[in-house]
Amino acid sequence: MSVRVLLADDQPLIRTALRLVMADLDDVEVVGEAETGAEAVGLTEELRPDVVVMDIRMPGMDGIEATRRISGAVPETRVVVLTTFDDDDHVYGALRAGASGFLVKDMGLDDIIGAVRVVAAGDALIAPSVTRRLIQDFAAAGSHGRARGRRDLTAITEREREVLTLVGTGLSNTEIAAELCISVATAKTYLTRLLTKLDARDRVQLVILAYEAGLVSVS
Repeated sequence: MSVRVLLADDQPLIRTALRLVMADLDDVEVVGEAETGAEAVGLTEELRPDVVVMDIRMPGMDGIEATRRISGAVPETRVVVLTTFDDDDHVYGALRAGASGFLVKDMGLDDIIGAVRVVAAGDALIAPSVTRRLIQDFAAAGSHGRARGRRDLTAITEREREVLTLVGTGLSNTEIAAELCISVATAKTYLTRLLTKLDARDRVQLVILAYEAGLVSVS
């Protein structure tokens, strides 16, 4: 079955470029387009897409609020934030609102399509290099991160804490397995347990929790 995608961006050029690329794919289908956050919420409730590619900066309701409303009303729909990362300090808010990852507008179109497929498959898109950049951004923004208070981690084991720390630094399952001298399958099992125990939706939320709990240091 095709991945059903809703494009939400106030720039027609961005929407058109993505729509034209996706039109040539057998496994991705654009089912709607929105110019504002409010339109994105309404169309998501109506069309129930698998993935919403959401710009942060839109007139009226911005992408963060739209993501929050979609995550609450249509939790089965995944939201991927589309942003100009170097200029946008609201990525953290979007991830807290329920986004399953984010893309940078200067990424190649093929990379964006790949990211949509990853998120539609139930994973979260947060590359190691981006994770580290995010953490640095969180640390610089005094109103975010640890200022919100530390999450209670008493329910997790010491080994799970180690895994959570490594997830927070942006390591993949394969890298975590190598770091802890365990199999990749075991690393995945620990990740699944963390998602359940910490009531996290995906890997992105685990990164945020690791930061808020003070497990990740920023150099």
